[in-house]
Amino acid sequence: MNNFLLCTDSGSDLMLDTCKKYDIIPLKMKYDIGGEVFTDGMTVEAVQELYKKMVDGAVPRTSQINTSEFIDFWTPLLAEKQPILHLALGSGISGTYANAVIAREMILEEHPDAEIYLVDTLGASASYGMLCVEIAKMREEGKTVQECYDWVMKARHNVDVFYTTGDLKYLHRGGRVSKTSAVVGTVLNINPILTLDPAGKLIPCDKARGEKGTIRKVCERVGALVEDASDKTLYVSHSDCPERAKRFAETLQAEFGFKDIFYTYIGAIIGSHTGPGLVAVFYLGKPRPEVK
Repeated sequence: MNNFLLCTDSGSDLMLDTCKKYDIIPLKMKYDIGGEVFTDGMTVEAVQELYKKMVDGAVPRTSQINTSEFIDFWTPLLAEKQPILHLALGSGISGTYANAVIAREMILEEHPDAEIYLVDTLGASASYGMLCVEIAKMREEGKTVQECYDWVMKARHNVDVFYTTGDLKYLHRGGRVSKTSAVVGTVLNINPILTLDPAGKLIPCDKARGEKGTIRKVCERVGALVEDASDKTLYVSHSDCPERAKRFAETLQAEFGFKDIFYTYIGAIIGSHTGPGLVAVFYLGKPRPEVK
């Protein structure tokens, strides 16, 4: 029996089958298209359907998890009489974490004996999905909730992240690149490379022409931050471009000798902003640097 409950939200891009495998309890987030509200299905089939809609012109919009949703999610779990460790979408990306803080305080007023450990992951997508998986493995080894909490509060600063895409129209819709940059970049086959800064904010850090040039640039970035790769898992997320993701992953594994590769889809919440065609790589390395 587990000695604590491990929870996260669907912005972590862990599919339901992965959550079930590692006994992670997911809070499904919501998005809307044209005023119709959908709950994240957290399956490959559901997110593929969303990407098809986006290709056809749909513009999904997401909203942060509100205080009431956190209370409704956590309260039934209190009956388990176990500590809760919840990893939330980073505060640099969303106001979700701030709402979680308020909800936790409200629950503790009603249930002062409850133990809810709340983590601002400073991340998005598998940058904190990977932390959930690593904690699940630690829990299986018998680590306590306090040991796992202490570990993740340090490890979150060492999750190095690089995102890239060859289709800039979705980043333009989300305000990440200008219309001019999107048009010029598409014509010249320029791929932006983005990362998360120490505060968890998504920022551009480089660019390259074509897939091969982009992989080479990402390898340079990874090489500057990777440590003890032979003991580490390389996590790779993609928005419905598995072959492209595989080329990135296998190149990085060959270059640095990562122990293994963990693939996952970019789900509906993050995918609503990135659109199809994005690849992201994550691993535990040196602390995230400030990007100049």
